[in-house]
Amino acid sequence: MAAILDALWEDRDVRFDITTQQMKTRAGEVLIDCLDSIEDTKGNNGDRGRLLVTNLRIIWHSLALPRVNLSVGYNSIINITTRTANSKLRGQTEALYILTKSNNTRFEFIFTNVVPGSPRLFTSVIAVHRAYETSKMYRDLKLRGALIQNKQLRLLPLEQVYDKINGVWNLSSDQGNLGTFFITNVRIVWHANMNESFNVSIPYLQIRSIRIRDSKFGLALVIESSQQTGGYVLGFKIDPMDKLQDAVKEINSLHKVYSANPIFGVDYEMEEKPQPLEEMTVDQLPDDVEIEPDEQTDAFTVSEHPSPQPHLSPQPHLSPHISPQSTLRLSQHLSPLQPNLSRL
Repeated sequence: MAAILDALWEDRDVRFDITTQQMKTRAGEVLIDCLDSIEDTKGNNGDRGRLLVTNLRIIWHSLALPRVNLSVGYNSIINITTRTANSKLRGQTEALYILTKSNNTRFEFIFTNVVPGSPRLFTSVIAVHRAYETSKMYRDLKLRGALIQNKQLRLLPLEQVYDKINGVWNLSSDQGNLGTFFITNVRIVWHANMNESFNVSIPYLQIRSIRIRDSKFGLALVIESSQQTGGYVLGFKIDPMDKLQDAVKEINSLHKVYSANPIFGVDYEMEEKPQPLEEMTVDQLPDDVEIEPDEQTDAFTVSEHPSPQPHLSPQPHLSPHISPQSTLRLSQHLSPLQPNLSRL
């Protein structure tokens, strides 16, 4: 079993000139809004394009050359703001500035709405990104969170409890801690009975493997997290053996269902439903076909690298004033308990 997160790149990466297949929505990804007449002002100034807003990322592609495109995952976004920019199609106008960081490299994007008087470019992207930021419990492994209230799990929107198992020992200490298991459609939650703040939330998105292994406490349920969180190992003791086997079977079944259609937790709806992403995406033409747009544009105006054909390059988006920084890791919140999590 491989963790879904290890294969998930759409919300984490900044990618340029992706394939038609990569532009399509993955399982669990939903197209929220589609905006025509959007200019990538910094990288392709003067080139009219289309901006697609999903629950995981934003995609921009040129209408004249669809292979000129970019994909920006919400998890890579550091800051979103509005500023005044100079557009070839609009002149001096209000634009959406997005600062991102991917693989220790920072990129800055400027998007301008060619159609005047439409605020959707700002409202859609900013609102969906906010919805992504406020729904991290669906996607992040969390320790010592505000998960339990009056011995009951505080449910997330779209979450349903399928089973509650009492008498589950967490094997993160020499003596173990007696607690309670909650198995839902999006995650597994354990908390100590004597201290509800001692808990862990493990989304199915983060789970790499679920199996029964031997430990110094006997046979135990062992959950390994994804490589993105450091590959942590968490052990739980459930007695009797039949109860342990039933729990493993149920968790594996729910994980399989989740993998087929992940729930990322980004809940945002437009008043007017956009068309499916597959219908909005223009098929890429072979490279040997030359297309001349109605208005001649120069995709390299900003980068000062002339070329006979417009082609999107990540270089124009590089901010020369910002030095790379170390990659942010979710595991920074887990480091205090790292020695205990892997003790079996």
